[in-house]
Amino acid sequence: MELIKQPWPWYVAGPLIGLIVPALLILGNKAFGISSSLRHICAACVPADISFFKYDWKKESWNLFFALGIIAGGFIATYFLSVPGQVNINPDTVASLKQQGIKDFSGLLPKDIFSFSALLTLRGLVFIIVGGFLVGFGTRYAGGCTSGHAIMGISSLQWPSLVATCCFMVGGFAMTWLILPYLLEQ
Repeated sequence: MELIKQPWPWYVAGPLIGLIVPALLILGNKAFGISSSLRHICAACVPADISFFKYDWKKESWNLFFALGIIAGGFIATYFLSVPGQVNINPDTVASLKQQGIKDFSGLLPKDIFSFSALLTLRGLVFIIVGGFLVGFGTRYAGGCTSGHAIMGISSLQWPSLVATCCFMVGGFAMTWLILPYLLEQ
């Protein structure tokens, strides 16, 4: 039990994640990705006359079980397998965030930004609502999420996935070094 309570090194976790791609392809010619689950849920639940949701979503129902497994796994990990205490973060990162006004490092996300009380502030609104919208819009615009493009798309040698992954990385670096410090000052 202690084995699954600790973070696994990259050289174990990475190949395990990477083996999902050939397993899905061999077991049923399925593509790895999670963002399409929302489309499947809407196709199953929304009785609207929208062409985007008119397809045989039942053929993709395995993806909904995959998404439910992620949610169940997150719940189990959070409430039964988590180790109490601060998350192990690089001391330089902690010092930099403290200079920007972030002081609570007791969970996976700083409660100074990501909490219901923070949602009622301008900073929280920008991070949670606007950020969530931009992630959703970008996922749809790019034709998939970071995991689908970076893990599945690149491993199956898809040129658009390589371009999308490079853009995700550039966007992440720009957010971290240029936009985030400005937003934390507010």
